[in-house]
Amino acid sequence: MKNIRFYLLASSMLVLSCATNVFTGERTLKPVSNDQVFPAAFSAYNEVLQESKVVTGTSESRMITNVGQNIKNASQKWLNALGHPEYLDGYEWEYNLINDDQVNAWAMPGGKIAFYTGILPIAQSETGVAVIMGHEVAHALANHGGQRMRASQLQQLGAVGLAVGGVVSGTSSQTMGILNQAYGLGSQYGAILPFSRAQESEADKIGLVLTAIAGYDPDEGARLWERMKANSGGQAPPEFLSTHPSNDTRIANLRQLAPVAKKEAAKYGVTSFK
Repeated sequence: MKNIRFYLLASSMLVLSCATNVFTGERTLKPVSNDQVFPAAFSAYNEVLQESKVVTGTSESRMITNVGQNIKNASQKWLNALGHPEYLDGYEWEYNLINDDQVNAWAMPGGKIAFYTGILPIAQSETGVAVIMGHEVAHALANHGGQRMRASQLQQLGAVGLAVGGVVSGTSSQTMGILNQAYGLGSQYGAILPFSRAQESEADKIGLVLTAIAGYDPDEGARLWERMKANSGGQAPPEFLSTHPSNDTRIANLRQLAPVAKKEAAKYGVTSFK
């Protein structure tokens, strides 16, 4: 009986944890609220900046800021057209270049963006930077950070469900330990990693449209990832063990998405690209 009550509660929480992505119209996991996420994200971002060598006053740092502002403006145009002009309320946009050899860039919830100098040679140009920026801003706009927090909460809830089942059925503690380990493995490879890959693919889709609306050539998306693939030297885990789509999958998807992004940008009068 306890087991049944628990799973009814779990099912109710899953239903209440659904939301609609305003950019794609698809149902998605409801994120933890911005009021909870943003303050922590802003604090963490400031800590990163304090511990890093932030580049200022150079042509590269100015380019990062300019591209970021262009992508932000494209975001607002798109949201206005979608009927959500208030969507970016509470965002505190910031774009920083960090002197570090890492081939990386990332976004925190609320519009806090960081680029590492190590990724600039692969970006090669302002357009390459725009593709990366669009992808990272898309993560922020799609509330992927808040969704991952919600997913973690639901994962913990599932683990509790196994414990309740064990108590009710009289399963031994040794067997329960094995079940919990199996659950952890299953949740990682069956839910958490695919969920992360889905977020990456969604950020590619949203980000490429943002890139095009901002006036940058979305065809650069596939070319950028061809360079990423060459830079990795093939050193990547199998896709089913990775939080990101494989390079080949990503390149193929971006090629298919580029014409869609151009068509969307044309709605805003953008028909030629940098």
